[in-house]
Amino acid sequence: MLAKEYYDLTEKPLGVTGEIAEVEAARLLNLELEQARSAGYDAIGKSGECVQIKGRRKAKDGNWGMVPSINTDKHFDTVALVLMNEAYDTLEIWTATRDQVVCTLNKPGSKARNERRAMSVTKFKQIGTRVWPLGT
Repeated sequence: MLAKEYYDLTEKPLGVTGEIAEVEAARLLNLELEQARSAGYDAIGKSGECVQIKGRRKAKDGNWGMVPSINTDKHFDTVALVLMNEAYDTLEIWTATRDQVVCTLNKPGSKARNERRAMSVTKFKQIGTRVWPLGT
């Protein structure tokens, strides 16, 4: 994959993790992608739920880092977090409801949560549910 080759050569990300996450979530969860730059969500599920999709690629040191900023000002029903390895292969997909996400981001005490609207991958996993792969 070009993004991995670029990173291997430059040690800089190409900046396509989010786009890859959207395609993978749509493929694996049977979602219909919306037009680019749709307000608040990236895809629609079979039952009509609006899904905001985020992606993280595992760092060389094994850390996941932070979930990219979640826009809570616009409409969405769930957030899907696609976790990928260094080769951009999907390892897991987790989902959390709007209520779970907003409640977590609004808790006092964290500038990352309150101002940047971001949380750690570990925190997202605590509030969410793994939806892919199932049963492992």
